[in-house]
Amino acid sequence: LMIYVQAIEVVDLDLQTKMVVELEGHVMRCVRDQNGNHVIQKCIECIPQHAIEFIVSTFYGQVVMLSTHPYGCRVIQHVLEHGKPHERSAIIEKLVGQIVQMSQQKFASNVIEKCLSFGNPVERQLLIGEMLGTTDETEHLEVMMKDQFANYVVQKVLETCDDQQREMILTRIKTHLNTLKKYTYGKHIVARVEKLVAAGEKRLGLQPACTAA
Repeated sequence: LMIYVQAIEVVDLDLQTKMVVELEGHVMRCVRDQNGNHVIQKCIECIPQHAIEFIVSTFYGQVVMLSTHPYGCRVIQHVLEHGKPHERSAIIEKLVGQIVQMSQQKFASNVIEKCLSFGNPVERQLLIGEMLGTTDETEHLEVMMKDQFANYVVQKVLETCDDQQREMILTRIKTHLNTLKKYTYGKHIVARVEKLVAAGEKRLGLQPACTAA
């Protein structure tokens, strides 16, 4: 199998295309396989998109399931990183409406981070808007900051958002710091969040407004 992966990197396009055709009908089995997912990742990375569209289109109906799978999530991340804009958009579209829940899942949280890193500004705004929720809803951001996986997604939001979004998010985050300190595991998260707040305010040219307890 590793020879197959290495061959994809070095053979010419004609041979690459022939090798890829052999995967037809076996894509999902490969994606969910500990070794097979490396073959799919390498195809996405090395082979022109027109030759592997059948691979990527196979995922569209199963984005949520694959995002929560230990091997499938790697392939979805690869499409987000190396795919065409319309392929990225198709994946993000399938995840919209489930961003907060997916951020709390071990494997899917990595997929959401890639969506934030590689999505276009409109898509990023959509994802961030879903995480912020509305004022009369349970505070999604607070839930995410308390979560062992979703707190990394919050960090990625602050890395990838624009200044206006960052200012709004930091304001929301600071209202929850005292609540977070009440949790037995909260001090680690508080320290991390306060670092983010300080870093974000530094970017905005503001003085840090809070310090860790």
